[in-house]
Amino acid sequence: MQNLTANYFDNYFYTLTLVFIYLGILVLIAEALSRYISNDPELTRKVVHIGSGNVILLAWWLHISTWIIVAAAAIASIIALISYFVPIISSINSVGRKSLGTLFYAISIGVLAAIFWGEYPQYTAIGILIMAWGDGMAAIIGQRFGKHSYRIFDIKKSWEGSLTMAVTSFVVTSSILLFTQENTGQTWLISAIVAVIATALEAFSKLGIDNLTVPLGSAGLCYFIVNFF
Repeated sequence: MQNLTANYFDNYFYTLTLVFIYLGILVLIAEALSRYISNDPELTRKVVHIGSGNVILLAWWLHISTWIIVAAAAIASIIALISYFVPIISSINSVGRKSLGTLFYAISIGVLAAIFWGEYPQYTAIGILIMAWGDGMAAIIGQRFGKHSYRIFDIKKSWEGSLTMAVTSFVVTSSILLFTQENTGQTWLISAIVAVIATALEAFSKLGIDNLTVPLGSAGLCYFIVNFF
């Protein structure tokens, strides 16, 4: 029994060490990019945005338990809330605008893990990766190549960015569904529906609320369609 307990804690120690190493490297890259390479703070922030989302794949591969993800998300939420008032990491907070996006991002990870992770980790991954890659690439493409803009209230978006969001969401959803379910005939339709809704939710991003609505809406919708239709 003692050996089993020791092995259990050893496995968790090595698992968490890998996760922290990954996140540490990500922060170092972001800080280096912010200080020495790029003068575009939004680009740097999106590097962190995409890279931190990918940690859900690492957690899936390493079979990290639900409570660890929820606890980590809670800690990240506290740090994000403090950082909103007192900038801690310049690569994340130097975008020149007030946003609760980082806080919402952490909350969405914790909520999705609490709801789906134990039995349906694929939906947690879909929600987080759509937010990470979809929103991240939409912002990068939209800012650099967006020539055709539209507005939702006082929020300015580009059709190029929204198209990027839709395509990326479709690729993320279809890839994970093809990997985790047998009925591939429904995958393309489900992925298209999720992509359209995710894009619509991302279009409204006041104060970073899309970091909450996109992952929760995408994962919840995908779960509902797959399991009830």
